[in-house]
Amino acid sequence: MGRCGAGKSSMRSIIFHNNVAKKTRDLEPTILWDNKTNVQFLGNLHLNLWDCGGQDDSFNDYLTTYRNLIFKDVHVLIYVFDAISAELDKDIHYYQSCLESILMHSPNATVFCLMHKMDLIQEDRRDMMFEKQKLELQVRSEPIQIQAFQTSIWDETLYAAWAKIIHCLIPNMNELQASLDTFCSICGADEIVLFEKTTFLVIANSASIRHPDAHRFEKISSIIKQFNLCTRKEGYSKQMEIKGSNFTAFFDSLTKNTSVLLIISDTGISKFIGMIDYEMIAADNCLASAATQVNIAAARRHFEKLEHVEAA
Repeated sequence: MGRCGAGKSSMRSIIFHNNVAKKTRDLEPTILWDNKTNVQFLGNLHLNLWDCGGQDDSFNDYLTTYRNLIFKDVHVLIYVFDAISAELDKDIHYYQSCLESILMHSPNATVFCLMHKMDLIQEDRRDMMFEKQKLELQVRSEPIQIQAFQTSIWDETLYAAWAKIIHCLIPNMNELQASLDTFCSICGADEIVLFEKTTFLVIANSASIRHPDAHRFEKISSIIKQFNLCTRKEGYSKQMEIKGSNFTAFFDSLTKNTSVLLIISDTGISKFIGMIDYEMIAADNCLASAATQVNIAAARRHFEKLEHVEAA
């Protein structure tokens, strides 16, 4: 939800319909709501996304005639604010009215606030402005505890925010994270990133080293999503291996619903193969590349089983 022109439909089209940022200008305004976006996420999680128009008349209808329809059985409310709006006070008024309806009809819903179009704010003022607006929203949202993010369709911040939103909906997140940590240790990887195939959002990551760029996964997500669009053409491979002077990156399908990216820097040490029930079999003098591919193939069985058990 959010006022008209805040950018709701644009971000939906980028995340869920593989649109590119420059083409979002062609989108028509949403009238009342669009609930045609139904995504099967990780095999067993079905997302039904309602994109609600932001005209004044629409908000009046949401808060009166359609109040029960709009706000009942909501798991997540994502309210999008236009960072450069001249009517921010009016926007906050509508936001608080929506919170009242959420408290009445879906009191257990998680609320996210996206301060959108931050690319239009002078770069050296963005963080300070966002922190000020976030603090105000936290006060205005009480007693609901919110999570707030600054976003733009032109950079990785959009993927970072939506990855956090998706995380709160995945029921077996702790088990998934533990499995990825074990996988990272077995492979001797610097980092492993797990992507959802439909949206290429980052589901989870594990790292054995610290990295200074906190948004690197979302940058990778954006790059690989474009790569994925290319690989839909006949003749392209779904696998990719990139070798640098001091690292090797492996991108491959892990399960029907996920893809995995591994970064390995120390290619001189022996690797382990045969990850079956997390028992490791040493492979002396095995090439790192071949060992990693074997590890991915072995891990595939475990992660597919993990998804199958959760679906059952």
